[in-house]
Amino acid sequence: MSNEPSEAVRSPRYLRPEDVRQLRAMAFSPRMMVEGALTGKHRSRQRGASTEFHEFRAYAPGDPPGMVDWRAFARSDRLYLRTYELETHLECHLFLDSSGSMDFRDDGPSKLEWASHFAACLAYLVTLRQDRISMTLFDRKPREFLPPGSTQGHLRQLLNLLETNQARGETGLAQALDLSLPLLKRRGTVIVISDFLTEPAETFRAISAYTHRGFRVFLFQVLTREELELPGDAPRRYVDLESSRSLVAHPASVRAAYREEIAAHQSALRHFSLQRGIELVQAVTDQPWIAHLRHLTFQTA
Repeated sequence: MSNEPSEAVRSPRYLRPEDVRQLRAMAFSPRMMVEGALTGKHRSRQRGASTEFHEFRAYAPGDPPGMVDWRAFARSDRLYLRTYELETHLECHLFLDSSGSMDFRDDGPSKLEWASHFAACLAYLVTLRQDRISMTLFDRKPREFLPPGSTQGHLRQLLNLLETNQARGETGLAQALDLSLPLLKRRGTVIVISDFLTEPAETFRAISAYTHRGFRVFLFQVLTREELELPGDAPRRYVDLESSRSLVAHPASVRAAYREEIAAHQSALRHFSLQRGIELVQAVTDQPWIAHLRHLTFQTA
């Protein structure tokens, strides 16, 4: 049975038919090990429903009746379940920064639009192979959490969340990650998409809690060309999208100092990433999303 979404599942905004055509030649495969095996299906000593018998255990309310061994019940008058060695799947946990700063744009899509397109295509690839994906939308704290799933219905829910999501609120990346960690029940790949315009040391303190628990972490920083270069010659009014504070400045008079600050910030992010063995991808919204998606995939055709 094909796991490809039907036309009804595809988001007209972030997962278009032309995107799907490109994605069919790719497979989600971050360079990682999950619970002792490479990507895709792999054996686990967790209990579940599969083909190799593992052991009996007593029935508990809420267990599926189909797993009850009725022959054992006939012999003992007690309910037991046959448990099997479980075929598990890779699990991907996606975090999408939806704070006010992500609403910034220059001549192209906003940072949130670019990131949402990237997230939708990534989710399609993960569920295409029946692996599981969760998604957390956050600003200062988790705003929406969609638990892991792999079905077409789950993908539809995720795409609908992206469609209706809006950039708002103040950034609190470290706090949002702290509050989200208890929501993740199984180790897997954590992918954080943000502009990372926060204090690097505090951000990586929060990320370290995930790596210490065995998660493999990928960071995708999304910025606009204007944020990196501060172009223009005429005086302009600059507005903070999170606090609404504004100032008027002549770009040419502050450009050198600004570029020095942004370069120092980028350097600090790279330093902390290398120090902790975390892959950091720095993307610009005028670049194609598919070029950056290849950090997490391989070609199948």
